[in-house]
Amino acid sequence: MRYRLLGRTGLRVSELFLGTMGFGGQGAQPDACRRILDRYDDAGGNVVDTAINYRDGESESILGGLLGSRRDRFVLATKYSASRDGSDPNAAGNHRKNLMSSLETSLRRLRTDRIDLYWVHLWDPHTPVEETMRALDDAVRAGKIQYVGISDAPAWVVAQANTLAQWQGWTQFAGLQVPYNVLSRDIERELLPMAEAFGMTVATWAPLAHGALAGRAGSEPADARTRKAVRALREVADELGATPAQVAIAWTRARSRAVHPILGARTVAQLEDNLGALAVSLPDNAIERLDATGEFTLGFPGDFLAGAGAMAFGEVSTRVDGR
Repeated sequence: MRYRLLGRTGLRVSELFLGTMGFGGQGAQPDACRRILDRYDDAGGNVVDTAINYRDGESESILGGLLGSRRDRFVLATKYSASRDGSDPNAAGNHRKNLMSSLETSLRRLRTDRIDLYWVHLWDPHTPVEETMRALDDAVRAGKIQYVGISDAPAWVVAQANTLAQWQGWTQFAGLQVPYNVLSRDIERELLPMAEAFGMTVATWAPLAHGALAGRAGSEPADARTRKAVRALREVADELGATPAQVAIAWTRARSRAVHPILGARTVAQLEDNLGALAVSLPDNAIERLDATGEFTLGFPGDFLAGAGAMAFGEVSTRVDGR
């Protein structure tokens, strides 16, 4: 496992993150969760990601019990925004009241005095972005959280938030969390370029499209597009001596150095397979073949701008090297 810097901070984060949405409830039970965490630790992984609402809080509670004396070895990440009480309008959202209450709840469950990476879980259109950014910065200054990120939000919201924070001297979002896989490439339109421009780390969930791209028996739905992608993954995997899951994860990593796939394994065997993606280097022709299975286009303005070239900027523009 190698490490990169979280956004424009000095925090070292592993190439692959461990997601614990499957810890607890009908998912992995505590003993299995321990084995998964131990194997991830042994592999050199150091980012463990959860959320206040995963398994009705059981994910945080299990994780808090497992970290113990090795707490400081991990970059502990959790999220707030989702409701803690469906009957209380202020028990959800990105406003200061919910942030403070959610943070205290997560700290208690995780048995720690600070969160290393605190994510806004999703955009709340009812809360002014300046309220959220100021409240997050206050929590950073109080020592209860160290770095902040945002998940599941439009690119313009993230850009507005980071620009505002920069102007005000507040803590900026260092990370973005979004879905990304061969079948779901929407982030390439606005979110990924925005994150790269701000120097943000991009933590990507569902790299296997909730198991559909793993190539396991029974994991291929009737959707023709998915079947096409799975066939291509299997072909590339056979050529490289890898598994379809490893190739699918390697594809996301090949798209941008900012990308850190989140592994959501529920068994040690699944995690072991996923970790094998670190050893997979995809040749250009394999990436192109996998790209072609998604039938993806940037749409406007991406496709328009990509084709403007010499028509807009003159013939000499074809000889100008970009950054």
